[in-house]
Amino acid sequence: MPKLNQAAKRMRQNEVQRVRNRAARASVKTQVAKLLDAIGDNDVDRATKEYRATTKMLDQKAAKGLFHKNTVARRKSRLAARLHAIAKAKP
Repeated sequence: MPKLNQAAKRMRQNEVQRVRNRAARASVKTQVAKLLDAIGDNDVDRATKEYRATTKMLDQKAAKGLFHKNTVARRKSRLAARLHAIAKAKP
C-alpha cells in the first residue's frame, strides 16, 4: 500500500481509468466486428454504414488518446481496403 496520500489517489485514479479504457477498447472491437460481419456477408450498404460508424469511433478514441493516431490510420486503411474489395466485386 502507498504511504503517501497522493500515491493512494493516483492508484484510485489509475483503476478508474483502466476500467474505462477496457470498456472503450471493447466497444471498438465490437464495432469492428460488426463491420467485418457486414463485409463477410458481402452487404455493401450495411458495410458502408458500419465503416462510417467505425471510423468515427476510432477517430474519437484517438483524439482521447486511447489509440495512437497512426494505429487508427492503419486500421481505417485496412478496413477501407476490405470494403472497396467487396464493392468492386459487386456488379
